[in-house]
Amino acid sequence: MDADKRICGREPDSQFVELAAEVFSMLADATRVRLILALRDGEKSVNQLAETLEKPPAAVSQHLAKLRLARFVTTRQEGTRVYYHLENEHAAQLVSDAIFQAEHSLGGTPRHHHERDEASE
Repeated sequence: MDADKRICGREPDSQFVELAAEVFSMLADATRVRLILALRDGEKSVNQLAETLEKPPAAVSQHLAKLRLARFVTTRQEGTRVYYHLENEHAAQLVSDAIFQAEHSLGGTPRHHHERDEASE
């Protein structure tokens, strides 16, 4: 069991700690967080994402390039149009968890706890 913990990288001395810090650094930008949220439901073009985020396509494209280099998103080309989608489910989960943590920082009972209570009724 101790060997399993070291292999998956969840120990404080793991080689993955620095990489995890780089992941958080990549997500330390509200536009990139919004892009990940916008891509949760499937692939979208730069123009669709720009419209959703109400940002210029060039700015969105620059953020997508960074997310692509960090392997958060991948692309699919159809003619001259490029579609972006999340590489895997972890980025969306990480962003969701960060938003849940942000809700906790406001005090009181966070909205996501209310949703859980309603689902159990």
